[in-house]
Amino acid sequence: MDECLSAAVGFPTMLFGSALVVVLGFWLLVLSGVAHRGAFDSDVDAEALRLGGVPVAVSASLLVAVGWAVSLSGSVLLHRVDPPEAAASLLSVLLLFVAPFVSWRATRCLVRRLAKFFPEEPGPSRPDFADLT
Repeated sequence: MDECLSAAVGFPTMLFGSALVVVLGFWLLVLSGVAHRGAFDSDVDAEALRLGGVPVAVSASLLVAVGWAVSLSGSVLLHRVDPPEAAASLLSVLLLFVAPFVSWRATRCLVRRLAKFFPEEPGPSRPDFADLT
């Protein structure tokens, strides 16, 4: 447990951890009804990163969460290998660049599977208005 905690508050996982706190705060606001899950859809084009098909908040949340998990597991692995100080620093910086790339690739796969749950056009809000269109 101590090893995981020290990896979570160390470099580079702390960078992803602070972004994860923002994501969790956003989803708490969505759960409380203050924000909407599609609040950022008009601001960002997720198709440019090939993360479209789901609301931007969902793809960004997945990107941050997977990046944090990859960074945490890489940091724990790096602590277990226990390389020399210079190599550990170099590998930590390398992990800072590898984690977002792996996260992007994994998020692309997850978004493709989740896209079927987010239709392009919302259905009618009430079934009795469905025949009026």
